[in-house]
Amino acid sequence: MTSSADLTIGTAVDWRFAATVGQRLTRPGPPSSDYTRRQVVDELSSAALKAEPLVRDVTGLATKGAVPAARVVDRVEWVGAAAESMRVMTNGAEKPSGFLTGRITGAQTGAVLAFVSSGILGQYDPFAAGREGVLLLVYPNVIAVERQLRIEPADFRLWVCLHEVTHRVQFTANRWLADYMSQALGLVTQDAGDDIGQVTSRLADYVRNRGAGTPDPDGSSSGILGLVRAVQSEPQRQALDQLLVLGTLLEGHADHVMDAVGPMAVPSVATIRRRFDERRQRKQPPLQRLLRALLGLDAKLSQYTRGKAFVDHVVGRVGMERFNTVWSSPDTLPLPAEIEEPQQWIDRVL
Repeated sequence: MTSSADLTIGTAVDWRFAATVGQRLTRPGPPSSDYTRRQVVDELSSAALKAEPLVRDVTGLATKGAVPAARVVDRVEWVGAAAESMRVMTNGAEKPSGFLTGRITGAQTGAVLAFVSSGILGQYDPFAAGREGVLLLVYPNVIAVERQLRIEPADFRLWVCLHEVTHRVQFTANRWLADYMSQALGLVTQDAGDDIGQVTSRLADYVRNRGAGTPDPDGSSSGILGLVRAVQSEPQRQALDQLLVLGTLLEGHADHVMDAVGPMAVPSVATIRRRFDERRQRKQPPLQRLLRALLGLDAKLSQYTRGKAFVDHVVGRVGMERFNTVWSSPDTLPLPAEIEEPQQWIDRVL
């Protein structure tokens, strides 16, 4: 479960070429009959509609209008949708000014999308359909996880939809979130125009801080995120921190809602949660571990854990209605330190 904002790549990308490369590199999904494919598509579509009122009741977030249908896609279709979303988010032109540069970065981006496409279960894209938003559910990956974990398909499909529909409710009930994310992402991906001396100085500071054990904002003391921050300007670092904190809040809130709704609507939720968490923590082959580290996917898993702990604490102390103050404006979002110390957020905001 992820959002396309997790892949922050600069604007010099030939997005059409990225989609083409990614779709060609995408691995096929697990073998399944036409009947199985039709069944999972129908069940995911129904589960997404069923999840909406359940999420609204638990969160207390109100959305207007009819509930839009989810778009149930395969891996190739997801790559195309993700590339288009990233183009919109980064204000990328259809064809960048530098043909060779655009093709090289397009190929790199396509390879990243192909790797991610085999693991993502669903995604709410707030930038699609003219910023009306689209909920994507990747049915081959849902089938693969169901088989791997040996869990009840109907229960798991609703469980997945609870998480992704929570993201849809977050953005549709709080329309400012998409613009806030887009502005921060635009700043992160812009050319800072710094000279090599400034960049080298930042890298040296980063190396010294790593030796002192200074943690990165993702909760680790090393990693690709720290290297990215090392070459950024200060405004870019602040924007990246904003994106990291927002992502942590969104994912933690969705996980909290999944567990709050689950016992009422998903009979086998305890088994699903246990086996799914075990799957997250399982050791992987060295190459896959390297790719996950480079793409920041392990930091993504940290977002689920840390974000859920923040939401659990605040809701437990003040209730969901007062927690929802967090969605009022950028000023009421938690600061990086407050994710780790929820009481500080309560003291500052409430």
